[in-house]
Parts: sequence; structure tokens; C-alpha cells
Amino acid sequence: LFLFVVVILAMSATILLPSWTFAAQGNIAPRSLTGYRVPVDHHGGFGKIVDPRSTLSFRRAEASAEGGAPVEAKKGPGIDIVLMAYFFFWYLGNYYYNITNKVALVQAGGAAGYPLTIATLQLGVGGLFGMLLWAYPDTRKLPQITFDDFKRNLPVGFCSAGAHMASVFALSAGAVSFGQIVKAAEPAFAALLGTMFYKAKISKAKWLCLIPVIGGVVFASLGELSFTWAALSTAGLANVFAAFKANENKKLMTTPGLKDRIGGVGNQFALSILNAFLFCAVLAAVLEGYKFGGFIELIRNNPIFLSNFIFSGLWFYAYNELATMTIKRTNAVTQSVANTAKRVIVIVGVAIVLRESLDPLKLFGCFIGIGGVFLYSVIDDIVGKK
Repeated sequence: LFLFVVVILAMSATILLPSWTFAAQGNIAPRSLTGYRVPVDHHGGFGKIVDPRSTLSFRRAEASAEGGAPVEAKKGPGIDIVLMAYFFFWYLGNYYYNITNKVALVQAGGAAGYPLTIATLQLGVGGLFGMLLWAYPDTRKLPQITFDDFKRNLPVGFCSAGAHMASVFALSAGAVSFGQIVKAAEPAFAALLGTMFYKAKISKAKWLCLIPVIGGVVFASLGELSFTWAALSTAGLANVFAAFKANENKKLMTTPGLKDRIGGVGNQFALSILNAFLFCAVLAAVLEGYKFGGFIELIRNNPIFLSNFIFSGLWFYAYNELATMTIKRTNAVTQSVANTAKRVIVIVGVAIVLRESLDPLKLFGCFIGIGGVFLYSVIDDIVGKK
């Protein structure tokens, strides 16, 4: 229930820094959540957390993210403590997801191991957590969707499945920092696919901003010491699915009354995770089903893998839901700054912890690409739409 407590505390604006450990490969010493090196705990143990008696704060925070009744808080000098907590745990969740995910993939043998099975079961862990929130008293209302609503959600679930599977495979085939740099180029894919399939109109200024985005990925590729075409191509494929997902989700939300029947951003994300799990399960069974016996043995004999694998699924669910709730409370410029800062923190922070290469050319490409993404996000506000 640790992550359940984390999410509740994040949404009630209570900052909590639990102490837990993960074990990495090689001579990488694990760190606590506060950054200090700690003895390796091969069971991935968490500190003891007291389970809250009430989840009223959780529902208040979610209602606030939806634009409903404001969260009760003491009046201060214009500082939104709840929003700051959202940002903090969003970044923290993303950071630790990337670490635990990479450690689990390495322990399982990398790209030659079980990346698709791991990706699938990560969604399963997150989906189970989402269902627990529906079952837990006074936490979250069950969606009141019809079967037609469920079918309308399937394209979003399919795209979510493709984006997650491709992303996990990319991170198994290469460095996390490199995969994140390539994934930062998602606006380029979104612009191209939006224009081709969804009649989206992209300003000339935005098209020009894609030049540094693509150039940054090229420089980062040249400077990546562990470069593989598998990592580059699957990270790009993840961007394709993510771009389709964004457009399909936008189209889905135009369905009359659907928002009310779903019941909030949390429910919407939970539904997409569950649908994505079903799609991933089919593909994982087809491509890696013959190795499932070995995967079971890995779970039984490698506690380092098991703990990081489970927590990666929980972190993935939590940080994505918090990101959705954060975006609901901010404007476009704030979102752009937040996403840019998040990518820099994750890329540099994870590279340091996992001791990945930080070649100057790679760093140059990283900052050029992410700077281009930020400029792409705000350029229309600067020069006006043409």
C-alpha cells in the first residue's frame, strides 16, 4: 500500500520522503529517496508507512484537478501548495519509474530477456491499483460507462499499449537517457501525424521549431556510446503511438456526456491502462509466450528483479495520473516549462545514478532537442498564429 499512501499524501499537499532502496547492476550503489547511499536491500523493502484512515483528501484533490470545488487550504502568499506537491511527486515518480524499470530490464536480460512481458505486467500492476481505488471506500467512484463508451475507449487503449511497449523495449535496448532524448521529439511526430490524419493546422513557426528538435536527436545519437538502432527505432515508434493516442483521446473527449460518465481524469487514465493491458497481453503472449516459464523462474529466484518490477508498475501508474492532474491545473506555458524541466531532470539524474554515458555531444544534443521542444510549445504565443 506504499504507493497508495504516496498518492494520497501528494494530493493532500503533504510532502513525504519515504526511505526505500533498489539494487542496480554492477557497482552502482543504491540510493535512498533523499539521495544518500544506503546498504543494498535485496528485497526492495520499503519503510513502514501508516495506512491512512480516510481518503477524503484524495477525492478533494481530484475534484480540484477537474475544475470542481477548490481544495480547502490555508490562505497564503499566492503559493499553490497542492500544485507544488503535484509537481514534486510527478517528477519523483517519473524519475523512479525510469530507474526501477531499467534495473528490472537489466536483471531480466535486457532486450533479449522479457521486455514485452515486463511492459504488460507493469500495466497490470497499475490497472490493479486503479481497481483498488474503485473498491476502497470513499476513494473514487466507479465509471458509469456504457458498452459503446467502452468501445470508444479501445483506440486510446491500443495506442497506449503500443507507446508503452515500444518505450520499454527501447529502454531495454539502450541507455535510458538516450531513449528519453528520442522520446522528447514526440512533437515532431505529433505535428506530422496530426496534419496527415486529423486535419490539424500547424503554424510555420512551429514547423521551424522542429528543426532543433530533430537536430538534437541526431547529435545525441552521434554522442551515444551505447547507440543501437533498436533503441532509436522503437523509441521513435513509441512517439508515433503517443501522437496517435493524444489525437484519439482528444477526439474521444468530444463525445457528449462521456466525461460525466467516466467520472474524472483518474478514471479516464485507469480505463486506458486496463484496455492497454489487454492489448499488450495478446502481443506478449504471441512474441514471448514460449519464454514464460523462464520468466516465472526469474520471479522466484531474483528478488532484485521482482521488487523493481513491481514498483516500476506502481510508479508508472502514479506519475502518469499525477501528470494528468497537474496539467489540468496549469496553463499551456507552465505545462511546457514543467515538461522541459522534467525531461532534463530525468535524463541527467538517471544517467548519473545508472552511470550512463554523458558525452558532451550527447548533452549538447539533449539540450538542443529539449530546447526545441519547449520553443515548439510556446512559439505561437510569442509570435502569434500565422
